[in-house]
Amino acid sequence: MLAKREFRYKQVIAVRTDLGMSRGKISVQVAHGAVTAAERTRVRAPELWKRWLNEGQKKVAVKVGSEEELLKLEVVAASKNLLTALIRDAGMTELPPGTVTVLGIGPAKFEDVDLVTGELKLL
Repeated sequence: MLAKREFRYKQVIAVRTDLGMSRGKISVQVAHGAVTAAERTRVRAPELWKRWLNEGQKKVAVKVGSEEELLKLEVVAASKNLLTALIRDAGMTELPPGTVTVLGIGPAKFEDVDLVTGELKLL
């Protein structure tokens, strides 16, 4: 039996559910948010990034219902000094160019991220 792993750091990617994106499109947008937010953290907070990377890179995808909700989440995250990455679609497939799709938050300390995203439902 595997022991439950304890994580001290995580990244959350908030996904707009009002856009009707296909599962493939959601997957790609989540990847953009995760990579971009992680890279920002690597550059601006390298020790935090290393800790997250070395303990297994925990990621969680959550739902938001609108662009307005996503933008509010970005403001709250910034007010808590969390690094974020707001992703806008290039418009090559399902969405018009510039459509805001996801927000990557962190990686950061588990409890700091939960202050911002802890009430959101899993995707």
